[in-house]
Amino acid sequence: MTNLDQFESTFKSADKARFVYEPVSLQKLLLVTDTEESVASGFKSSVEQLLNSAAGVEGIETSVVLGGDFDQISSLLEQIGQHQPDLICTYRNLHVEAADYPYSLGGYLDVLTQVSEIPVLVMPHPRFAGSPTSTQSVMAITDHLTGDDHLVSCATALTSSGGTLFLTHVEDLTTFERYIETIAKIPEIDTSTAQQALLEQLLREPRDYIASCSEVLTSRGLPFQVQSLVSVGHHLADYRRLVEEHNVDLLVLNTKDEDQLAIHGLAYPLTIELRETPLLLL
Repeated sequence: MTNLDQFESTFKSADKARFVYEPVSLQKLLLVTDTEESVASGFKSSVEQLLNSAAGVEGIETSVVLGGDFDQISSLLEQIGQHQPDLICTYRNLHVEAADYPYSLGGYLDVLTQVSEIPVLVMPHPRFAGSPTSTQSVMAITDHLTGDDHLVSCATALTSSGGTLFLTHVEDLTTFERYIETIAKIPEIDTSTAQQALLEQLLREPRDYIASCSEVLTSRGLPFQVQSLVSVGHHLADYRRLVEEHNVDLLVLNTKDEDQLAIHGLAYPLTIELRETPLLLL
């Protein structure tokens, strides 16, 4: 390696992504149900209880769309346009007979997550008991946490006073091993050194970013702790394990992908499998 290469590497390694806090306003909630008013009332109460525990939510104003108010996605989008909410809350499989069908979000929710720029809070179906009543444990998950200020800021707004915000990054082991296998075929590169150095750098970046998140949020006096969870493993299995281990009350995920119309690759299986955990889909 030339002196110029060494200088460039040192310079780039010192250039760390710093968290920039984005204030998130959640004052107007639109609750979308496929039921009548009597059932929607209980659902509304449980959602408001959950949100009112969050440090960034004060005096939320709730409007309700009932099952008879829409019968297709266009009419639902019209309702959303009229109410102009900061947050939409609903559940899976609206207007589907088998509401607990475990392999889909349902057509309405699929479209909402991609067409609307408004965050969507997905709750367990109202007939399921045992939904969280506070957001003491909030976890932000993405396949590349570093630099995702919007995701972290939204998770921040919905974490309860005295709670914990878990910022997580799982470096995909299968992808990493494939790169190392390729490097091993290049005689000019020492495989053992490359494996160790590459892994250290891949994990250092999210750790440094999370440290900057904690520093900024602490300086703003926000009343909860930030915990870093950075590891190497298998995305879906490890994220499911982390959610269970930390009794997560709310999971915050990105669902939009610039390269495709469908829900972001990591988010979709998590939204399907974690059916009893509230999800904030951005």
